[in-house]
Amino acid sequence: MNQQTRNILFMVSSIAVIIGAAMPLFMLKMPWVPYIYAFGAAGMAVCRLTFRYKGKNFRLKRLYHIETFSSLFLVASSYFMFKEDPDWIMLLTVAAVLQLCTSILIPRVSKKEEK
Repeated sequence: MNQQTRNILFMVSSIAVIIGAAMPLFMLKMPWVPYIYAFGAAGMAVCRLTFRYKGKNFRLKRLYHIETFSSLFLVASSYFMFKEDPDWIMLLTVAAVLQLCTSILIPRVSKKEEK
């Protein structure tokens, strides 16, 4: 999968995850919402699993692995959403925090590596 396709899939999947997560939080219980969320979580997982960091920086490699685990937390979260278990919110929060941390740290570490 080339980078442009991966970026488009990741953007569409991110929007699907946001819509799928926001609707139950605003008490809009519709039967198709878990499917949208699951589609987005699976798309994000595919994007993360198909990308491999080929550099030698151990810290960047670790951060990319953390990103992969955060997308797998989203997949697990979608399972709990289908089961109507409130634990999906906890897994979503963990995945969001990990995504936030890696989205801040990866550019910083990459910039230091270039210098």
